[in-house]
Amino acid sequence: MKTRAVRLYGKKDLRLEEFELPALQDDEILVRVVSDSICMSTYKAAILGPEHKRVPKDVAQNPVIVGHEMAGEIVAVGAKWKDQFKAGEKFSMQPALNYKGSMDSPGYSYRYCGGDATYIIMPQEVMELGCLLKYNGESYYDASLAEPMSCIIGAFHASYHTTMGSYEHKMGIVEGGKLAILAGAGPMGLGAVDYALHCDRRPGLIIVSDVDESRLARARSIFPADEAKKEGIELLFVNTGDKADPVAYLRELTGGTGFDDVFVFAPVKPVVEQGDKILGRDGCLNFFAGPTDVNFSAACNFYNVHYNSSHVMGTTGGNTNDMLESLRLTEAGAINPAVMVTHIGGLDSAAAATLQLPEIPGGKKLIYTNIDMELTAIDEFAAKGRSNPHFAKLAEITQRNRGLWCAEAERYLLNNWKQ
Repeated sequence: MKTRAVRLYGKKDLRLEEFELPALQDDEILVRVVSDSICMSTYKAAILGPEHKRVPKDVAQNPVIVGHEMAGEIVAVGAKWKDQFKAGEKFSMQPALNYKGSMDSPGYSYRYCGGDATYIIMPQEVMELGCLLKYNGESYYDASLAEPMSCIIGAFHASYHTTMGSYEHKMGIVEGGKLAILAGAGPMGLGAVDYALHCDRRPGLIIVSDVDESRLARARSIFPADEAKKEGIELLFVNTGDKADPVAYLRELTGGTGFDDVFVFAPVKPVVEQGDKILGRDGCLNFFAGPTDVNFSAACNFYNVHYNSSHVMGTTGGNTNDMLESLRLTEAGAINPAVMVTHIGGLDSAAAATLQLPEIPGGKKLIYTNIDMELTAIDEFAAKGRSNPHFAKLAEITQRNRGLWCAEAERYLLNNWKQ
């Protein structure tokens, strides 16, 4: 069977190509990818090429398919997995395999397995580790976004607190506590807001800070404060860029106690230091953002570490249980991962979008791999709709949905764009 895929050959060398997949083995599964959202980690792999820890050294001779936030349908099942999987079932995938100590991962390391493709072969280790996940929701994009949502969920689970006089760590954010999400109006920050509002361990106060007023305005429109109040949560979006003393302002919002939990969503030294300064007693700072600078550092108040039990930790990625939680919450309609998405495109736009990712404004870029479509911001649908009735229809659908991508928009796209 032929597939069409974006393959990595070296530093900044991504190519959209059509090629033949090998014959399916008894311990493999053939799938049709429908959607893949582009991750900043894929950009890093594309920029570094063989210098990336997950990319093979011989990638120039044996290129790999990129993309790991994928969803689609199972097409054919090898004999070994016939009792567990059936053709026609929807799937999502946990790419963090950690197979026998190897860092190899779909979207970074495999010649025939990656999300930016029409058809791919799932190697046996994906199934052996329980990382091919069944999905029963309506739309494919939700299953694609389960991977980035799982990273957020994992961070919430990994945060911890202590009780004076006890050495036991209590895992998770403080229920009913005070939560700050710094640099939080971007895609992952908005995913964190959605999870914090609807998870089973909710804070009583959520403060989301950013310095980009346009991003904050979009965030307020997606998460109205009065709806958060219905969940018993006070939700505030704050532009710290126009505050003379952001730390004093943020601490004042807590009544002077400081925050129980602080998440930092940008690898920016002043933001990290701001997070440290607003921690309350036994406050946990979770450094979520992944820096590219191996020497990245920031000041930390060790007086508070010693006397106020404040602590700093970080997470990278989520595990399979986190991803299953994301899928189940999405299937139940409890969370809406579409809050992260701002751009839609076809497979022909994936390579350029990946290489230009830091320069493209907005949130997640969602690729539908079986269509050709220039990468387009959702808020540009109406303008393009003046000359293209398909974009006009997408504009109508998304405008009825707070400007968010949705299942109806996905159905229209898949039914009306050239496959």
